[in-house]
Amino acid sequence: MSLNQAMISYLNTENMARNKEGVEYHPLRPFLPENAQVLFLGSFPPQRKRWCMDFYYPNFINDHWRIEGAVFFDDRNHFVDAEAKCFKLKEIVHFCQSRGLAFFDTCTAIRRLQDNASDKFLEVVEHTDIPSLLHSLPHCRSIVTTGEKATETICASLEIPFLPKVNTSVPIPHTFNGDGLQILLYRLPSSSRAYPLAFEKKVEAYKTMFELCMGD
Repeated sequence: MSLNQAMISYLNTENMARNKEGVEYHPLRPFLPENAQVLFLGSFPPQRKRWCMDFYYPNFINDHWRIEGAVFFDDRNHFVDAEAKCFKLKEIVHFCQSRGLAFFDTCTAIRRLQDNASDKFLEVVEHTDIPSLLHSLPHCRSIVTTGEKATETICASLEIPFLPKVNTSVPIPHTFNGDGLQILLYRLPSSSRAYPLAFEKKVEAYKTMFELCMGD
């Protein structure tokens, strides 16, 4: 896929128009490259006033894309446009397409109980149909979560008997990809700066996950 092709909008304007009475519907379309081996599932995007781009992990003070830059390019600022204080969307989309990284969230509709981006103040109104997402990803080897609420939601939805600890994985019962491999649920430390772990330790954790969950 060329960079120009990659720049289609990922905003779900139809969903955004449904917002009412404090209920927010997911503002982004699922990003599901057919070659994806890893599916990142968060809880729900922050309020749009906190975005610097119309894509996943849009908050400029969230370090997800800095971690990915450090893991794959040994440069935490590889995807950062420091002057514009935003991330390089074209490069991110192209990178995720080529590496096989998919993104969505565990909730398709929520209420915010406080005016902030914290997952613990989200009330889940509608859960994501995760098996439907996986049906579009025949080579997916692992679902990756980076927060407790997302992990709890997936475990409840997919009948996983216990929450994996951070930096560990568990097989998802009765869930296999098109290659016959059982799909894992892998829990990583949050890329939020509110999560009390040094950036370098987060990079190590993400690198370990990619080495385990991505084939050659």
